Amino acid sequence: MKRSQIGIVISDKMDSSAVVEVSRWKTHRLYGKRFKRASRFLVGNPDNSYKIGDTVEINETRPLSRHKHWQIVKRIEGQSSKHSDTDAVEEISK
Repeated sequence: MKRSQIGIVISDKMDSSAVVEVSRWKTHRLYGKRFKRASRFLVGNPDNSYKIGDTVEINETRPLSRHKHWQIVKRIEGQSSKHSDTDAVEEISK
């Protein structure tokens, strides 16, 4: 069964790729204090439709390139339009 995780897109500067950060909480074995750990995955971003700040679900897939072994399945929350951040800044400044 293929693994599925939920994370946030932190970089979309590459063509057809994005970097997704998946955070999780761990508990210290001795002291019981909870702390946050994060992993970053290079994922497939077809059509470059997912932008920075989007919360997405990713699934493990066959190797797409040297480091890319995950594919974005769907957007959970975030920008629904395909505008980039620069478009949003231009609209605000007008």
